Amino acid sequence: MLGILARTMAKDLWYKVKPCGRLVRPVAPTRIPGRYLSHQEGLPKLPVPSLQQTCERYLAILEPIVDEEELSHTKELLAEFQKAGGVGERLQKGLERRARKTENWLSDWWLTTAYLDYRMPVVVHSSPGVVLPRLEFSDRQGQMRFAAKLIAGVLDFKTMIDNETLPVEYLGGKQLCMNQYYQVLSSCRIPGLKRDSVVNHAHRSRPPTHITVVHNFQFFVLDVYNSDGTPLTVDQLYMQLEKVWSSSLQTNKEPIGILTSNQRNSWGKAYNNLIKDKTNKDSVQAIQKSIFTVCLDAPMPCVSDELYRSRAAVQMLHGGGSRWNSGNRWFDKTLQFIIGEDGSCGLMYEHAPAEGPPIVSLIDHVVEYTKKSEMVRTPMVPLPMPQKLRFNITPEIKKDIEKAKQNMNIMVHDLDVKVIVFSHFGKNVPKTHKMSPDAFIQMGLQLAYYRMYQRCCATYESASLRMFKLGRTDTIRSCSIDSANFVKAMDDPSKQKIEKVTLLEKAVKAHRAYTDMAIHGQAIDRHLLGLKLQAIEDLTSMPEIFMDTSYAVANHYNLSTSQVPAKTDCVMCFGPVAPDGYGVCYNPMAEHINFAVSAFNSCNETNAAHMAQRLEEALLDMRMLLESTPKAKL
Repeated sequence: MLGILARTMAKDLWYKVKPCGRLVRPVAPTRIPGRYLSHQEGLPKLPVPSLQQTCERYLAILEPIVDEEELSHTKELLAEFQKAGGVGERLQKGLERRARKTENWLSDWWLTTAYLDYRMPVVVHSSPGVVLPRLEFSDRQGQMRFAAKLIAGVLDFKTMIDNETLPVEYLGGKQLCMNQYYQVLSSCRIPGLKRDSVVNHAHRSRPPTHITVVHNFQFFVLDVYNSDGTPLTVDQLYMQLEKVWSSSLQTNKEPIGILTSNQRNSWGKAYNNLIKDKTNKDSVQAIQKSIFTVCLDAPMPCVSDELYRSRAAVQMLHGGGSRWNSGNRWFDKTLQFIIGEDGSCGLMYEHAPAEGPPIVSLIDHVVEYTKKSEMVRTPMVPLPMPQKLRFNITPEIKKDIEKAKQNMNIMVHDLDVKVIVFSHFGKNVPKTHKMSPDAFIQMGLQLAYYRMYQRCCATYESASLRMFKLGRTDTIRSCSIDSANFVKAMDDPSKQKIEKVTLLEKAVKAHRAYTDMAIHGQAIDRHLLGLKLQAIEDLTSMPEIFMDTSYAVANHYNLSTSQVPAKTDCVMCFGPVAPDGYGVCYNPMAEHINFAVSAFNSCNETNAAHMAQRLEEALLDMRMLLESTPKAKL
C-alpha cells in the first residue's frame, strides 16, 4: 500500500486557511515583516492525536466508500487494535516517545516515505507544473528579455531569503513555519539505487552564485552576480542569455537531461555510470549546485486558444516528449522556470524539499517584478562567457538516453490534461451564500464524480501543517457521509429543493470542520501512517488494520485534489495518483476559477475533458439550487 500512498503523498501542495471561530474560510496568510527564522524556536511541535479519536474518525471516513460487510470487519480489527495493553497502545506510546525526542515526529519519515523512497519517475507522478498567463512575445528577443527579467525577479526574492527579511506568515493569528523557504533554492534531488537524497547548497560556506540555463538540450553555467556581490542587471542578464542562445543554435543529438525523467532505480544506475567520468561528474554537480534552472524552450506546435492552456500544462509537466522539450530539462532540480519562444511560460518543481507556499510566494513576487520598468544603470563591465557544460557520452550512456526517450514518450502519450477557466463565477458566489469557496468547490467535485460513476470515492485534499515546527501536510478527506448524502440527493426528483440545500450546507460545514481539524494536527492519515511506520521500526508484525481491504480502499485516491491560491492568474497541475484516478488542482480567483484536470489515457474509465465538463455542470447546478431556493433568498 505504501506505493499508492507515497504516490498520493507526492502530490501535497498547499492549503491556506485562516481560522475564525469553529468553521473557517480559506484566505491567504497575513505577512508581517520580521527576522525570517527568529520565530522558529517558538513554534509548537506537531501533536500525536489520541488513538481512540483517530480510530473513530477512520471508521467515519470509511462509511461512504466501503460496503457494510467490509466496514463491519474493519470495526472488529480496530476494536482488537485498541485493546488496553495491545499493539495499538504500544505503537501509540512509541510514537509519543518519538514526538518528545524529535523536532517533528513526522517530517523525516514523510520526506523518506512520500518522496525519497518513491521509485516512479518524478515526471507526471510527483512533480507539479505551473502555467503562467500567456506572454505576448513571439520571437527569441522577447523570450530572452522576459527570461532576464524573471531571473532578476527570482534573485530579488532570494535576497529577502538570504537577508531574512521575508515576512513571517501568520494563519489565524498563529505564526507559520518558514523552513521550506530555505529549501527551494540551490537544492537538487540526487538519484539512488533504492532511495534518493536531497542536497542543499544554500547553507554552504560559499553558496552558489550561478544558475543553469538549458537551450536546445545543452546546459550552461551562468554567473548571476558581479564580483562585488551585486546581482546582474536585467540588461546584463539579457546579454548573457544571448550568448547562450548563440552558442547552442543546433539541437544537441544526445539530450542528457532526459535521463532524469526515468524510473528512479533506472536513473540511479545510469547516474552512477554517468559520473564515473570526471567531466560528466563536474557538469552534473554544476547543475545540482545551481540556484535554479531556466529552460529556454523551442516553440510547441500551434493549437487553438481554447486548447492553449492544456497544451501549456503538459509542456510544464513533461516538455511534450523527446521530439520537443523533454530533453530541455533537469527534472531533479527543485526549481525549473520554463520560457517558450512562443510565449508559453511557467515552471515545474521537484516536490521533495517543499510544498506550494514558497513556490506560490515566489511566483507572485516574480510576476510583479517582471511588470516593473528597469531603472538600474548597467555597469560597462565585460562579462565572462557563460560556460557550456560538457558530457562524454559512452555507448552505454547513449543506450540509457534512448531508453529514457522511449519511456518519456510513453508517459507523454498516456497523460491527458484539461485546463479550463471556469468563468461563470469565482469565490464571490459561495461567499454570498456564506459558504467556504474551497468546500463549495470540493462538493462540486464530489457531485461531478458521483454523476460520472454512481459511487463515492476516497478523495485527497492537502492541508498545511505549517502551524507546527517543520510541518508539511495532512489529508483533508473531502468524501464524507455528509457529502455522500448531498450528492445522492442532488438528482433525486423525490427530494425537495429546500432539503437539497440543507444537505449541501451540512456537507460544506463538515468539510470546513475536517479542514480545521487537519490544520490543527488532528486528522487521521499521518497518524495512521506514523503507527504503521512505528510498527516497521519496532520490527513487530504488521497490524491487521493496515493489511485490511478498507485501508487499501481508503488510500486509493480516485480524486487527488489541491487548492493552490495565488494572486497571479495561474494554474498548477499534476498527474493522477491512481491508475484509474484524476488529479485536480484549482486556483479560485474572485470571479473565475482556474482548473487543471488530469487522467491517464491507458484507463478506459477516466477522461479529463469529461470530468472537467461534469465539474462545470455541477458547480452551475449548485449555484442554481442555492439561488432558486426560497431559503437562500431570506
